[in-house]
Amino acid sequence: MINISELKFDDKGLIPAIVVDAKTKEVLTLAYMNEESLKISLEKKLTCFWSRSRNELWLKGETSGNYQHIVSITADCDKDALVVEVIKDGPACHTGEETCFYNAILENETPEFTYEGLYELIKGRKLDKKEGSYTTYLFEKGLDKILKKVGEECTEVIIGAKAQDRAETVYEIADLIYHLTVLMVEAEISIDDITTELASRHVIDKKVKQEKMGGEVR
Repeated sequence: MINISELKFDDKGLIPAIVVDAKTKEVLTLAYMNEESLKISLEKKLTCFWSRSRNELWLKGETSGNYQHIVSITADCDKDALVVEVIKDGPACHTGEETCFYNAILENETPEFTYEGLYELIKGRKLDKKEGSYTTYLFEKGLDKILKKVGEECTEVIIGAKAQDRAETVYEIADLIYHLTVLMVEAEISIDDITTELASRHVIDKKVKQEKMGGEVR
């Protein structure tokens, strides 16, 4: 652990802060902090920056409600730049985009996929509905439509698996997972809610197994 006094602020009293989504590791924005805003950030556990354009302190989310809850702050080897990992309440960019970095210059032809990233993307579509987006369409149609699609995809998985068509089964399972994720976002169920439930299953299964065997532990 280092002290604020050890950080190297520039001649304007600023230090760059790279804000990263703690779950997906996606870079959200590049902002600047001065000593005062950094202290506020540490105290409130919310990102607070120094606005160079407005020349004033800026608590992210104070106007939009899109607060960024700080998980960790790390300085680089030279102690003149920060990485701030956060859990965000909404889009990081004032344009409504999930990240400020969306203007591609050279795109990765094989971007890394994570389920957490998919969840956050779908969650973002609910908060910032985009015209022409299928995910937006599902949210606009509401719960009944989403449930109908989940049911349809379940059936398609069964058909593909029964036919022992591996490629088709993989395709339909992917569709099912996508629609289940839309349902999770609609119902405000997080990934942590599901993983916590799954982690508890070994206890439940053991109890059920014992009951079926008359209390005998095997």
